[in-house]
Amino acid sequence: MPQINKTRTRDAVPGDGNDLGRLRIALTTFFALDGFVFSGWVVRIPAIKEQTGASPSTLGLALLGVSAGAVITMMFTGRLCSRYGSHPVTVVCAVLLSLSVTLPPLTHSAAALGAVLLLFGAAYGSINVAFNSAAVDLVAALGRPVMPTFHAAFSLGGMIGAGLGGLVAGSLSPTRHLLGLGIVGLLVTALTAPTLLRQEQPRPPGHATDGVPGPATAEAGAPGPAKASPHRLTPRTRRLVVVFGLIALCTAYGEGALADWGALHLRQDLGSSAGTAAAGYACFALAMTIGRLTGTTLLERLGRTRTVVIGGGVAAAGMLLGALAPAPWAALLGYSVAGLGLANLFPVAVERAGALAGPSGVATASTLGYGGMLLGPPAIGFMADWFSLPVALTSVAALAAVAAAIGFATRRATAG
Repeated sequence: MPQINKTRTRDAVPGDGNDLGRLRIALTTFFALDGFVFSGWVVRIPAIKEQTGASPSTLGLALLGVSAGAVITMMFTGRLCSRYGSHPVTVVCAVLLSLSVTLPPLTHSAAALGAVLLLFGAAYGSINVAFNSAAVDLVAALGRPVMPTFHAAFSLGGMIGAGLGGLVAGSLSPTRHLLGLGIVGLLVTALTAPTLLRQEQPRPPGHATDGVPGPATAEAGAPGPAKASPHRLTPRTRRLVVVFGLIALCTAYGEGALADWGALHLRQDLGSSAGTAAAGYACFALAMTIGRLTGTTLLERLGRTRTVVIGGGVAAAGMLLGALAPAPWAALLGYSVAGLGLANLFPVAVERAGALAGPSGVATASTLGYGGMLLGPPAIGFMADWFSLPVALTSVAALAAVAAAIGFATRRATAG
């Protein structure tokens, strides 16, 4: 049996283990670059607002350009990856991302800012589909559930980008800062792109879930129809892809909600200092990074279904504590627990959707996930007006519990 598995992997994968190792490093670099560039832009939003003279409402409309551009192009990018391969599409999108991040400081009105952010969002959404599609194929070829490590690289890149952005905000203008980000992005792309472009994409073995060995394969709910082809789009497959996209939506809803409202809850409702309030999202993001760095070990021991079910349950409990705790320290603990619980839900959802349906599955799950990130902040705002902010934040816990329930129901559905 080991010999059969070895042969199948060799037939499915071009090159040897060194090739796969180089591909993994290259893809990890692009994930980190994406987080680095995006967070570098985010920390300069206040300066861009001042430069354009935008009111809070018009700035909010302009910032929707990022989300709109991403959602519009994600499904189209999935088709491009299917036709041309995710490696070249990743490289092209990295170039576009690096160029488009330099444009916001050149605008002097909210309308112009919204237009260039539409381009930036298109590049950001497209590269997320492209490198996630490439990562799904590589995960299957490696035979280990390493998808969370790529998303950990994104989180680490984001933390570094935000930290450096905060350090240079007082000494560099937005124009110079974002131009520097663009140059770094182009240099990193030039150094990393040859690894992707000169090697074929790894092709997954005959089963959509062969990339998850041992207990993960037996337990994680490998879909029956995938035996004939890993990317065979039957009606049942499409439904499952949407289900995994809903798990991504529930996860991204929590990320968006905590990014925009977590600090305000600490400051306004719990009376914390400005520094403690600022630490709220940092605790959440750091916990997510740690959770993703340990995600491969967790998946190998528990399997994907148990990881989703347990992770969703842990996130729900943590967010209930974060939303309803009477003291700032307890809320920070709750944010951290929620981050650990949510950490691997999105990577698992995207990997499962991609294993079933290829780049189109990744695009569907990513689009639904991004929709959740769009939905979270305004939904929390409306609920805070109707009830209170602490009550509104419990919706993050509710959706984490929904993700856990979907994970369990999916296991039973795919088993028979």
